[in-house]
Amino acid sequence: MNVKSIEEIANAVLYEGYMLYPYRPSSVKNRQRWNFGVVYPRNYSEAQHGTDPWFTRTECLVQGSGQTRITVKVRFLQAISRTAGRAHSSQTAEQQSPPWQEATERDVIVEAPRLDELVYAPVSQVMELPPGESTESVCDRDGRITGQIVRTQEPLLARVALSASQINDDLYKIMLEVANQGSVADPGTSTRDCAVMRSLLSAHSILSIEGGEFVSLLDTPEELKEFAAQCKNVGTWPVLVGEENQRDALLSSPIILYDYPKIAPESAGDLFDGTEIDEILALRILTLTEDEKHEMRHGDERARQILERTEALPEEQFLKLHGVLRGMRPTSEDQQ
Repeated sequence: MNVKSIEEIANAVLYEGYMLYPYRPSSVKNRQRWNFGVVYPRNYSEAQHGTDPWFTRTECLVQGSGQTRITVKVRFLQAISRTAGRAHSSQTAEQQSPPWQEATERDVIVEAPRLDELVYAPVSQVMELPPGESTESVCDRDGRITGQIVRTQEPLLARVALSASQINDDLYKIMLEVANQGSVADPGTSTRDCAVMRSLLSAHSILSIEGGEFVSLLDTPEELKEFAAQCKNVGTWPVLVGEENQRDALLSSPIILYDYPKIAPESAGDLFDGTEIDEILALRILTLTEDEKHEMRHGDERARQILERTEALPEEQFLKLHGVLRGMRPTSEDQQ
């Protein structure tokens, strides 16, 4: 298993759409965020008649034996509300920075017993996170406190359930459900922003296997297509990950991917938009005005890192971003 390549693509999924160009909190693009893999509190979802899901379900096929073992790692972001203000009460609300939602990474690991045991005894694990608040002082260059940043975390309650069913001697179906068992105070009137604070964001799962192989649901062997068609996935898209032709890891993603997705080696770092071209985004960042860069630098820590990395890119790195040829093969004329 190539852990590095798996982590790279999983992190790209985790932060897809976290913040988009021009990477400023005031931009229209960033006024409604968290558009992928959001698992909402159950009572909020039910109040919305299920249009905003409270669970995801992954079903996939495994070829193995009763001794085969599976490990599941569920990953997601949790929103953290950040409010910044001046130190002096004489400052008006207009002089204070607007609120912003940062995020922190969370994960739940479920280690299943052997498949022959999992068939008869499904396993589940609960993650319960309490509410919390922290305060950070903001100082000027002389060390004087000029304001403070308050970060607030809402409670979160999630459950991961894993089960299996045996299809024949060496073929099993794996079922994974990730559910948000939390709630909002008034689901009928709560806004999406309130619900997001108690949601799993960019939720996805990495499944790894010992003593067996996952079956591709995109390129399924003919003799297994009937069983693959019976796998029902809700809010997820399971694909093989790692090195080509390895079948010991599966990424269940909220974004449609193909088997063995890769991060381009020329990419200097995540820009939170895997569907865009790095060169274009990097050049656009450099064309921002000083005021726009100031907002980008002070609006979000991850946006600041993008700005600093882009401004420091050497010319040879930009040339690499311009394009590269891969997978060349002879034309029909060359073969004659």
